[in-house]
Amino acid sequence: MKNLILGAALLSGATAYAAPTKYIVKLKEGANPKSISLFSMKSVQDVTPVRASFGKFYSLKAEGLSQKSVSLLAADPNIEYIEESQTYSIGPVAMNKEVINDAKYSDQWGLKNTGRNSGGWFSRGKEGEDVNAEKAWGITKGDRALKIAVIDTGVDYTHQDLKANMWTNELEANGIEGVDDDGNGYIDDIHGYDFANDDGDPQDGHGHGTHCAGNIGAKHDRSGVRGVMDNVQMVGIKFLTDSGSGDTQDAIESIEYAIAVGVDLMSNSWGGGGFSQALKDAIQAANDAGIVFVAAAGNSRRDNDTTDSYPANYEIENVISVGAMDGSGKRSSFSNYGAEKVHVFAPGSNIMSTVPGNRYQKMSGTSMATPLASGVIGLLMAENPNLTPMEIRDRVEATAVRNGLVDQYTRSGRIDAERLLLNTVN
Repeated sequence: MKNLILGAALLSGATAYAAPTKYIVKLKEGANPKSISLFSMKSVQDVTPVRASFGKFYSLKAEGLSQKSVSLLAADPNIEYIEESQTYSIGPVAMNKEVINDAKYSDQWGLKNTGRNSGGWFSRGKEGEDVNAEKAWGITKGDRALKIAVIDTGVDYTHQDLKANMWTNELEANGIEGVDDDGNGYIDDIHGYDFANDDGDPQDGHGHGTHCAGNIGAKHDRSGVRGVMDNVQMVGIKFLTDSGSGDTQDAIESIEYAIAVGVDLMSNSWGGGGFSQALKDAIQAANDAGIVFVAAAGNSRRDNDTTDSYPANYEIENVISVGAMDGSGKRSSFSNYGAEKVHVFAPGSNIMSTVPGNRYQKMSGTSMATPLASGVIGLLMAENPNLTPMEIRDRVEATAVRNGLVDQYTRSGRIDAERLLLNTVN
């Protein structure tokens, strides 16, 4: 039976409605796009192939689809499904107004919480409520063989704390500008790709993606800040614009690119929109390739058990949903939660990290908790490269510290790097 995934207004029986301007269409295997009546309708302005190895997808722009169009779709044997394109964003991330140049490790309570560095104006944090990074570093600081995709607003790959840990596509770096030197279909993708602007430069014009990258892999040196991992290759993948938003096509193509370049983990500090079968198909393809997909639970103070938040709520084996906690070990006030649907919590309030221009800034959000969790999971993958995504998720949950978050807000508790590496179960 054909799967029509369209908005309720489209199926309500009205003769016309103010439709979104963009759709994602998935064709059945072996279908010929030239024979699809929808693509030749007068209301259709543009039809663009979507780069994906896990199915034949098209992005379609239209002025509006009538009920008659729905009937045509239902009768077309070539279409597996059509859905409204979703809009994704970084969400309501709180940014400290102060941007500084001389950040230091002692400010990073998410890595080492002394109680003094994690409280507010009138209260202290709780010592030890962190990811337990220092003890984990006695075991491993990562591995340059591991690739992590930062799928976001881009990454400032020139940042003094990040450039040593950025992935470099050597064939493109040493090739001819404007030429697809490695033949992968992407021109000049030296450190990743920009799907928001369809070019090979994933430079961050916002700051959010660079902040996420710093939490994962800022180099351990005598200046700036430290990431959870000292050794890693980060791939900058930009699908969110400099205003912080993107759509389904660019999200799908970002995941496809990450699979193609062979990443081991994707860090995803974004969300929004409703259920998308196309995005789920892409994440499933990543799972099939053995890639972990870490996703922000969301910043809407909602229960993800009762109100879905995507992509964190896709029930796929490689998806690890991350909530945010403050320096006292409590749920950050903005963080989504879910006793069943949120797998683990990580520090997410007032997190110091890198921003473009060799600078540093504190931000708050599940966007910050997600890369910290990604870095911790990256340490595990560096030590145990043969674990499957589901085995990794199970181990994250089994070794989490069962603090005050467990049962009410999350399935497990707070992620702990040392316990994860040693497989210390509750």
